[in-house]
Amino acid sequence: MPVPLLDLKLQYRALKTELDAALIRVASSQALILGPDVDALERDCAAYLGVKHAIGVSSGTDALVMAMMALNIGPGDEVITPTFSFFATAGAVVRVGATPVFVDVDPITMNVSPDAIAAAITPRTKAIVPVHLFGQSADMDAIMAIANEHGIPVVEDAAQAIGTQYKDGRRVGSIGLMGCFSFYPTKNLGAFGDAGLMTTNDDALAIKLKQLRNHGMEPRYYHSFVGGNFRIDAIQAAVLNVKLPHLASWHEGRRRNAAIYDRLFAEADLPVVTPINAYAASGFPDVHIYNQYTIVVDGRDALRAHLQSAGIGTEVYYPVPFHRQECFRDVPSSRNAFPVSDHLAARVLSLPIFPELQPEQLEEVVATIAEYLRTTTA
Repeated sequence: MPVPLLDLKLQYRALKTELDAALIRVASSQALILGPDVDALERDCAAYLGVKHAIGVSSGTDALVMAMMALNIGPGDEVITPTFSFFATAGAVVRVGATPVFVDVDPITMNVSPDAIAAAITPRTKAIVPVHLFGQSADMDAIMAIANEHGIPVVEDAAQAIGTQYKDGRRVGSIGLMGCFSFYPTKNLGAFGDAGLMTTNDDALAIKLKQLRNHGMEPRYYHSFVGGNFRIDAIQAAVLNVKLPHLASWHEGRRRNAAIYDRLFAEADLPVVTPINAYAASGFPDVHIYNQYTIVVDGRDALRAHLQSAGIGTEVYYPVPFHRQECFRDVPSSRNAFPVSDHLAARVLSLPIFPELQPEQLEEVVATIAEYLRTTTA
């Protein structure tokens, strides 16, 4: 039974009437840049995330770049990031001329280690960028305590985590100085192309971010500083406005599928490490939104090839940590040891988890993995 890693056509068909109407309405209006659809998206996202300000931008990557620009980070400055993440986390730091300082991650949550952050702080540290990887929150209490002790701003990379709740119920992106979100089509809340969002509770910073996304312009054709073209398209905002009311049910669908996977893997008693919701395991509410369901398994590449031959889609997020990327070879922290990230990069494998999957498809995935592992370890 083929099981795709992701099938966005299923989501589109369920919302086709609403989405098509929204697209036609924007096309007919020809109000294509910012405007009422963007205003509505920003208002509703701010309410959903529990923040004072939400600013629609062109992508999650650009949100991170804007955060660096808003903090006036540049040459000679350092920004602490996990070495195990999507490229944009560190790429945004380099794009403003600053130096990323890579640190290792926690072996259980795969999120950045607060102890590693504390050990990496120097007088040149201008920001800390924790990543809420795969849809689970980083340990924000510990990270904020470290940041506040040193007076360092925290920029949350929440690209994979819109709607994720920290253990006290706050949604990620509302805890640090700024939050950065991606609406790339594969995210739990995905646009019809690139789009992103920034959040903050700082009134003055929100004004600056809105200026930054529009070339630093305010009023029209007057520029007090250099920004960029980081505007979100109205057509993407219109799509997201249709989808946002469905986000909670999609989260629940992913959690349901994750629970099925958890049960099936436990019953199969396989040599596979499955995701855990660290905070739920500690007695707090379920907060993981499962943008990915990522297992850790020896012999990952051979297993992935076997699953592919059986028509089962998978992906590796991420095979090369930052400290091993060619473009970061001259970054001083790349010479450090990162045993957890290296271990994970060689073993992580993400399985299909999208909400429209049926239980029999999940059973097929686990049965195929079980058959392979029992054959190869016999």
